[in-house]
Order: sequence, then structure tokens, then C-alpha cells
Amino acid sequence: MHNGAMTELLERAIARVRALPDDMQDDAARLLLVFAGDGHEPVYHLTPEEEADLLASDGEFARGEFATDEQVRAIWAKYDL
Repeated sequence: MHNGAMTELLERAIARVRALPDDMQDDAARLLLVFAGDGHEPVYHLTPEEEADLLASDGEFARGEFATDEQVRAIWAKYDL
């Protein structure tokens, strides 16, 4: 039975999210609410630009075009992950 306390990992995640800009905090909150089954929060809607980016990445995936390990490490380093 769950006692209402957060796990250490969730506490660390929440601390990191608190440091983000407000709009990113709201995005993270929406994701958590959807994951937890709260149907009251709207599912995120893509902007036309985001939808175009998603379609382009789907095409890259279909062609087998993936980021190199070096590119992935660079993104992780950019966001201190």
C-alpha cells in the first residue's frame, strides 16, 4: 500500500522540473497528469511547426537515419543529463 510519500527518484525529478521555465513546468505537469490517469488535463496539441518536425523525423526513421552516439552525447551534455 502506498503511503503518499514520493520516491527519491521522483523527488529528484520534481526538483529538476522546478528549475525549468514556467511553460516547461506546465508541460511536465501535463505529462505526469496524463500518465497518472487524470483525464481532466488536455493532451498536448502540436503546433503546425511541431507537427512538421514530427513528420520529418518519421521520414528519417523510416529511412533508417538516426543520430550518432556523438550527437546524442552532445544533446545530453547541452541539457546536463
